[in-house]
Amino acid sequence: MKRWFALAAALASLCLLPSPQASADETSVTLWHAYGEAEARGLHEAITAFEAAHPGVNVTEVAVPFGAYASKLESAIPTGNGPDVFIVAHDGIRTYVDGELVASIGPIPTAVSDDVERGYLDAFRVDNVLYGLPIALKCTALYVNEALLATPPASLEEFRALAPVLAPGVSPLAFETDSAYYAAAVLHAFGGELLDATGHYTFTGPSAERTVAVLRDLVQQDVVPQDASGALVTQLFASGRAAAAISGPWLATDLPAGLRYRVVPLPTVGGHRMRSFVSVEGALLARGARDAATSRDLIAFLASPSGALPRALIGRQTVTSNAVQADARVANDSLLSAFRAAASHSVLMPTHRKMRAAFEPANRALRKALEGEMPIRVALAEGAHRFEMITRETMPAQNPTVFLVVVGLLFLVLTIVSIRKIADAGMRARIRRSWPAYRYVLHAALAIALLVILPLLVGAATSFFAGHGRDMHFVGVANYVDILTAQGGPIFAHGSFWLVLLVTVLWTVLNLLLHVSIGVALALALHRPMLKMRGAYRVLLILPWAVPSYVTALAWKGMFHRQLGSVNAILSHLGVEPVSWFAHFSTAFAANLATNTWLGFPFMMVVTLGALASIPNDLYEAASVDGATSWQRFRFITLPLLGPALAPAVAMGAVWTFNMFNVVFLVSGGEPDGTTEILVSEAYRWAFTRSQQYGYAAAYAVLIFLLLVGGNRLLSRNTEPVGGTR
Repeated sequence: MKRWFALAAALASLCLLPSPQASADETSVTLWHAYGEAEARGLHEAITAFEAAHPGVNVTEVAVPFGAYASKLESAIPTGNGPDVFIVAHDGIRTYVDGELVASIGPIPTAVSDDVERGYLDAFRVDNVLYGLPIALKCTALYVNEALLATPPASLEEFRALAPVLAPGVSPLAFETDSAYYAAAVLHAFGGELLDATGHYTFTGPSAERTVAVLRDLVQQDVVPQDASGALVTQLFASGRAAAAISGPWLATDLPAGLRYRVVPLPTVGGHRMRSFVSVEGALLARGARDAATSRDLIAFLASPSGALPRALIGRQTVTSNAVQADARVANDSLLSAFRAAASHSVLMPTHRKMRAAFEPANRALRKALEGEMPIRVALAEGAHRFEMITRETMPAQNPTVFLVVVGLLFLVLTIVSIRKIADAGMRARIRRSWPAYRYVLHAALAIALLVILPLLVGAATSFFAGHGRDMHFVGVANYVDILTAQGGPIFAHGSFWLVLLVTVLWTVLNLLLHVSIGVALALALHRPMLKMRGAYRVLLILPWAVPSYVTALAWKGMFHRQLGSVNAILSHLGVEPVSWFAHFSTAFAANLATNTWLGFPFMMVVTLGALASIPNDLYEAASVDGATSWQRFRFITLPLLGPALAPAVAMGAVWTFNMFNVVFLVSGGEPDGTTEILVSEAYRWAFTRSQQYGYAAAYAVLIFLLLVGGNRLLSRNTEPVGGTR
């Protein structure tokens, strides 16, 4: 016991030691960004120049993955563990202000106000308070492969004439037609918008219908590849299988050095210039910055010509500094000039709180209309209805007194029961006898309590709150009532908890049947002594399990692509028409099922091989002497003895499959229209793509936990031997 106290004292003393600092006279500033390699190099050079101009200042750059950037900011800044300065796009500024993550930067430095356009400065202003300074622009433009197109087409209509001219297998144009972000360029050309200034969803009406009709014609006439993701667009253009592509400056960093291409502003459509969204990247001052004055100086430097020049030359960013744009070295860069010209025709991304929530319903409406699943007008109207459901007013706040009294009474009852058990002489004797064992597992119990149990309790507590982001209020069990009553609609309505639960159960049962049957069959084949090269076969069959699931999921998603996937290529050779795998529930579900079966059967095969090795050969020899056939030996010896080993494996497989987020999210993405979503992916949608409704998502998580605990308990009870003893 003394060793435990000594270890605890040593750890406590380490925690109380002052954090190391480079020097008493040195000022440290931490900057977060989500840049790629080239942009990060340009930013580093700008920061190096700032440090040279400010002796005694040390800037620490932290690169955070783009997908986790917003969530890390929201969790780190309020606890004092976040950055002093962070770089983000302007469209999330209201979210950061509402979440109290940013602070005012004060007066605008003259070197910036005289050099940056007023509109870009106003992008970081909320209620006449400036929270950041613009440093770069991001929009889309037209990439043209000069080896395939000598002259860039001036309009989308001209791309239709390229299909017969280009070599077989080469698409005239590649871009993500089913993404509202890219479709907005056509929508703006026709005078429409995705969201108006008051936060109303406006992706309906004549302009939206005309936009979708144009995009659908491009897909149906094979001008643009079907189901083109960002990765596919990059692959097609980089390999010369697309004559042109619509993308942003991020595409240039993924293109091979030998590819000859040029970038020009977007073409026209219907006689009107396409106008994409433009995002303004800015450096913002985090609330609670450790040295606000120095952090403000860093922000001003990054926005000034001195900080913008290295970012433009090395990072090849379209900077907001007019002086740098006029610099000969930058002006002669065709890529930077093209994106600067494209930005001048673009539409500034709205900063309304509901803007980010508009993309998911718009994307789904686009996919349904492009696939011809329903008329364009009906699909767009359905998207508007889904937006209203996602952004509906949160449930009113409730008085927590009654809830706290009930919880307090439950804890009181639990405490009384625990005290009565401990007061029992037999219980105390058992605790004393087991105390040496408890000492050995104490550290593990503490780790599990901190890393598993505490997060579960926090998540459960969050489920009693509602709101968006950090703006949450207590609503009691209203989230659970709303979920279990299907938001007041039909129980099995589209997207309801009960319908998603049915899909999840079907998903789990079918996967387990395939995993166990294939795994057991392969294990029986590999266990045969007469089989040659058994070791090589085992290694090959375990490979699907060894490869990370997200890598496998992305590979299988590509295999199921309608135009370019290997599955449809095989079907075409067999005389079968290509299948739009993600256009219907049955085929999309089958694609998910095939992917997860590939991932899951090796585990069951390995478990079965281990169980088979533990079965004594004497049993088979005795059965053979008694005249048992191969089927009888399998039925009466192998299967019963495999049961004890397979039961826990099936239980683990059920939990893994029930929560198999990667496959559903990466392969089908819930398509078509969210029908292949399972409970865990639906919880993710509520948390991260539907206005950050963390309380609602937490309620989903608690229900998932209860379902798994109940199912596991039921499975354990049904697999216990007669009499309840083992």
